[in-house]
Amino acid sequence: MSTVTFPTSAVTAVPAAANAAALAHFAARLAFETDVSDVAADLASGVPGIVVVDSRSLESWEQGHVQGAVHLPTAEIAARAAEVVPAGATVVTYCWGPGCNGATRAALEFARLGHPVKEMLGGFEYWAREGFPVETAHGVSRRPADPLTAPVSGVSCAC
Repeated sequence: MSTVTFPTSAVTAVPAAANAAALAHFAARLAFETDVSDVAADLASGVPGIVVVDSRSLESWEQGHVQGAVHLPTAEIAARAAEVVPAGATVVTYCWGPGCNGATRAALEFARLGHPVKEMLGGFEYWAREGFPVETAHGVSRRPADPLTAPVSGVSCAC
């Protein structure tokens, strides 16, 4: 009689966390992070109390930025945050994209100053790739949604 063997799972080689730990972890992530779709929806509907901060260099900002964002490079946050962020507002930081930790560094600076803060996952890269408004000195434009990041129909992914 032969014995059937099954391959070892790369997914379950380390078991999933216990439910209580998973609840704490995922709730905490949502307290620290937001995504480009949620930020775009809040900006489009005029939700008050949110300030989107682009922490990149002036050259990067001028190349294109989130429409409605303010420019505040990380090195200037401690000195200028009070003039840019109203008391009690939630700050949403972003930088280039998922390969850059500039938004994380900026979020840390705002947290040090006592501001409620979240990091926008995907950064400017995913903002532009999902077809949201990009502002430059020449005006506002939108590129077609990248089908690898968002439905090309323009309808929300509804996740």
